[in-house]
Order: sequence, then structure tokens, then C-alpha cells
Amino acid sequence: MFISQNFDAGNIEVIACSTPADIQLRIRKDSNSDFYQWFYFRLTGAKAQRCTLKILNAADAAYPSGFENYRVVYSYDRKQWSRHPTALNAGVLSFDFTPELDAVYFAYFAPYSMEQHHDLIAGSLLSSRCSHHLLGATLDGQDMDLLKISLPGASTPRKNCWMIARQHPGESMAQWWMEGCLEALLDESNAKTRALLENCNVYLVPNMNPDGSRRGNLRTNAAGRNLNREWADPSMQASPEVFGVKAAMAKIGVDFLLDVHGDESLPYCFIAGTEGLLDWTDAQQAALDFYCRTLAALSPDFQTEHGYPVKTRGGANLTMSTAQIASTYRCLAMTLEMPFKDTTATADAIFGWSPERSKRLAHSCLDALQLYLQRSF
Repeated sequence: MFISQNFDAGNIEVIACSTPADIQLRIRKDSNSDFYQWFYFRLTGAKAQRCTLKILNAADAAYPSGFENYRVVYSYDRKQWSRHPTALNAGVLSFDFTPELDAVYFAYFAPYSMEQHHDLIAGSLLSSRCSHHLLGATLDGQDMDLLKISLPGASTPRKNCWMIARQHPGESMAQWWMEGCLEALLDESNAKTRALLENCNVYLVPNMNPDGSRRGNLRTNAAGRNLNREWADPSMQASPEVFGVKAAMAKIGVDFLLDVHGDESLPYCFIAGTEGLLDWTDAQQAALDFYCRTLAALSPDFQTEHGYPVKTRGGANLTMSTAQIASTYRCLAMTLEMPFKDTTATADAIFGWSPERSKRLAHSCLDALQLYLQRSF
């Protein structure tokens, strides 16, 4: 019996693994940071044996409540990820599991590896609608990829709509969302996305944090920086990812931004706006309300009743992407949150919140954007 994590996005430390009845584990902290919550590992040599796995340091994770009523994801083929119940007692996350095969993978959420990322980029570029721009390199020397989606031969002025994902690398549902987004945008038989591209160019950063993704971090890059607190003054030394994206935005312009995330604790899909800006206007509120109402009508998984408390005027954090971009470009900028667990109103007993549901939500987000751009605020 053996537990390994030495692969893309792997994260676990083995304390004891001598008997199936008492496998003791700890989650490794993010690089140069005290954040941790993401885990991803493989168990081999335990086929048909009842195993009890315990993550001993769950109580001190970044979001301990994220482990309450949580179901771990597991897979034998790393393609289909199903859910399995866990228990949280005295700060220890534990679950009993009897593997059906010689090897089984466990993760906090369905992973999206850097190899999958490269496949996503390469496959997208087969479309005449898609072009690639290299924004620079991360601290680990990985590429920062920007994709532009536009109609071939389009010459009339169009809005510039940006969507970025995975500032927090452990929020892998955000890149599954990006995969769904690209599937819809590059589908030439999709009349809705063609209508969208008649009105805008779409700029996508499918992975804002390649280093954190590969290292198996929850929230930070290689330097231990939370990228969604770097937008006021990013540097090439600490946050080259944000520095490169922000420079590209300054060159191209921004008329819309959706920053895609996942929330460890809340069992809802929701949007957080930038109402805390000091000069927030009624027109901006109307634009935010329209997009959220429209998305709620399009997607059964999205709702507007539950989410983060709305910041009071003047309380915006300008180190965060949406507040910084909304303030700089006077545009609609929002954070989309998806659950690590599941949605309460549309729960799935087998898969919980899943890659496929993340992808479907992306389709609805694009449809909402198409309707939003037809309005004038």
C-alpha cells in the first residue's frame, strides 16, 4: 500500500501508511505561504481493502468550514470524478473507502492539470476564431497565455470583454468553466455566441496562476502571493502574472471583466460586484443587476439570494481584480463564484458540483453577456 503525490497539482504529506485502517495524512502548505486546503494524491495497493484515511490538519486549513458537509472527489481514470462522504471530527477530516481497482485518486475538487491547460490552448488555436498572445513568463518559467476570440475578418469597432480564471490555483472549477467557455465560443454552429462576437472581442486568460496550479497550491503563486491582492501595484518580482495581464488590458482596453473563482464554504453559485467603489453609480448598479438577473433566468444553478455581503460605498479593495478594473475602466467587473461542494437547490448526489456543471454555467454566462451588450446602461 502506497500514497503518492509527485505529479502535476499533487499535494499531500504522509504521516502513517502501514495499515489500511489508519492512514494518516497532512495537507502541505502553499509555496512560501501558510495557506492550505487543496489536496490531490493517489492510493495504490489497497484493492478490495477497507481503508480509513484521515487528514489530520483540516482544522487549521484556510477555510475549515469548507470541510463541513464535504464530499471528497475520487476517480479511477482521472476523467470521471465522483463524490464520497467524509466526516469532520475534532479537526480531522476522515473517510472510509474500499478501492475497486489497484489505484485510485482523491482530490479536493476535480483537478485541471497544466497538461490539460496546454491541450486546451493548442486545441483552441485550431479554430480560425482564436489567436494567441504570450504575456510573458511566471516565476517558474511557465508561459502566461492570453487567447483572443473574434470573428475572422471583423473590422468594425467592438467591445473588449475579458474573462480570467484561477487566480487561486486550487479553484480548479474555474478552469473547467474556461473549457466550457471556449467550447461555446469556438462552436461555429452556435448562433448565440456568433451574435455575441458580432458585438465584442473576448479575451481569455484560462489560467492566471500556472505555478500555483502545478505546485498544488490552494491560493498563491510560487512567491506565496495571493494574486487577487496584487492588482493595485503588481511587480515582475512577486506577481508577474498580474503584471502581464494588467499591461495587456492597458494596451487593449476593458469594457467588461468576469473573474472566475470557487468558494470553499458556500453551497451556491453567485456573483460579487464592486458596489464598494467610492463613486459607484445607479447606472453601474443597474448593469450589475441586469447581468445577475439574466444569468439567474438562464441557469438553474445560479442564484442571487445568497453570496458575500455587499461592501458599503468606499469599502472596495482596490488590490482585487474587479475593483481595480472597474475603477480604472469604468466598466462592469464581477467575480463569479462556484461551490467546491454543491448547490443546495440543484444538488447532485453522485457528482456534486462538477466539471460538467462548471462548463454549462460558462455557456449561460456567455448568453447573459450577449444580452447585456444589447442593452445600454
